[in-house]
Amino acid sequence: MTTTPHDTLADLGRGTPAPFTAAAFSLPALLALQFLLAGQALFARLSWELHGALGGAIAIPVFTLLCYALAVPRLRGFGWWAGVLTILYAFQLALAASGPGALAIHPFNAALLLTASVVFLFKVERRRSAPGDGSKPGP
Repeated sequence: MTTTPHDTLADLGRGTPAPFTAAAFSLPALLALQFLLAGQALFARLSWELHGALGGAIAIPVFTLLCYALAVPRLRGFGWWAGVLTILYAFQLALAASGPGALAIHPFNAALLLTASVVFLFKVERRRSAPGDGSKPGP
C-alpha cells in the first residue's frame, strides 16, 4: 500500500517561494498588530485611521498567498486555506464598511481570520520543514 503525500507537500524538491513564506509569516503578525491598534484606539484614544490603513495593507499578504496558491502548481494544496483567508478578509472589509450593527461582528471575524492565518502558517512551516524542501538551508 502506498500513501500519497499531503497535497501541501507536493514537489518538495522545488522549494517554497520566499514571497509566499514571507506573506504567510507577516499575515498573523499584521493581524495581531490590528488587535493592538484597536485596543489603543478604544482605550488610549489613538486614532482609528492607523487601524484602517493597516487593515487595507493586509490585502497584500492575503492576495499574495491566494495568487501563489492558484498560480504555482506545487502550492495548489494551499488553495483552500488561501481562499478561506481571502473570504474572511473580504468579509472583514465589508463589516468595517457597514453600520454599527454589523461592526459588532468585526472583532469575532478578526479572531477567525487570525486563527486561519496561524493554521496557514503552520501548514507552510510543515512544508518547509519536510525532508526534501529546498527552501531551507541544510544542516
